[in-house]
Amino acid sequence: MEAIETLEDQPTASEQADFLPLNGTDYIELYVGNARQAAHYYQTAFGFQPIAHAGLATGLKDRESYVLKQGKIRIVLTSPLHSDTDIGRHIDRHGDGVRVVALWVNDAARAFYETVRRGATPFIEPTYEHDEHGYVVRSGICTYGDTVHVFVEREAYDGVFLPGYAPWTPDYQPTDVGLKYIDHMVGNVGWHEMNIWMNFYHDVMGFQQLVSFDDKDISTEYTALMSKVMSNGNGRVKFPINEPAEGKKKSQIEEYLDFYGGPGVQHIAVATDHIVETVLALRDRGVEFLSVPETYYDQLAERVGAIDESIDQLRQLGILVDRDDEGYLLQIFTKPVCPRPTLFFEIIQRKGARSFGKGNFKALFEAIEREQALRGTL
Repeated sequence: MEAIETLEDQPTASEQADFLPLNGTDYIELYVGNARQAAHYYQTAFGFQPIAHAGLATGLKDRESYVLKQGKIRIVLTSPLHSDTDIGRHIDRHGDGVRVVALWVNDAARAFYETVRRGATPFIEPTYEHDEHGYVVRSGICTYGDTVHVFVEREAYDGVFLPGYAPWTPDYQPTDVGLKYIDHMVGNVGWHEMNIWMNFYHDVMGFQQLVSFDDKDISTEYTALMSKVMSNGNGRVKFPINEPAEGKKKSQIEEYLDFYGGPGVQHIAVATDHIVETVLALRDRGVEFLSVPETYYDQLAERVGAIDESIDQLRQLGILVDRDDEGYLLQIFTKPVCPRPTLFFEIIQRKGARSFGKGNFKALFEAIEREQALRGTL
């Protein structure tokens, strides 16, 4: 691997109107205590397919990684092979969690230099990686907490994942559950930091604010939070950013920050075209979801109007519904998938709606509060 290009080689901002075009999310890498067992969990419970691995068998001496895929979603699960490593220290501090949110770009060097010139802290200089399948260029910048963005340029590569990875084709390959792509990814940041990171995504990465929610929108009797949703130009990458707000008791954001040891990715929203079938499959595989009171459904038809799905079936599964000016969406949230009450998943189906379920906030956060009460952290 070798670093390429220099800052002086890159065009100025005035020479490039859209300085950070993004094609979408390339992969998400989680640092976990046992990557092999975590891979089995995501295969079994969520229907991800094994595609690649790297480790001792491929000449990698410091870590073991397994790559899973479903639809356009790629998850990399990485564990250290020795004590006293950066990966191990990340796990010690945060538990299992998202370290890398990788973004697919056409020019990783330009993405790096354009964001660094706008104030980003470098994580990886543009680096050329190659094998018999071609080459990839990767670069990276730091974001909130210990989370990083890696820019991936892979047009000239036709290997299974990245150079250094080998195909992984075990006999055990459960069927998928209909997950298609990453709809959005939510970050939790500290007190009074939401606007700092909103400005980061706007000024450094060229994102625009889609919507804002304050503590009047997202609150219950006991807790509150605030959120702003940032999106890149083509809308393929959306990052809501949450911060705590004052309430009578400890909010879910405060709980997350306490257990994660600082800011980080709170949840990953994955899209499906058939949420009822997907949730039925996930439940059958042991995935646990937050539950809302059955009274939520009593006024649902009046609140959201006509929908294609059976309200009785949505009630049975605990799927939430909300409508905006362009259509409606259906969503449901898993319980945390790690021992610490941190990372969880959202399953979402959009039927025209481009919003984020504002009408469901109260029911959702009351459900989270019930879980906090059971944990003794409310």
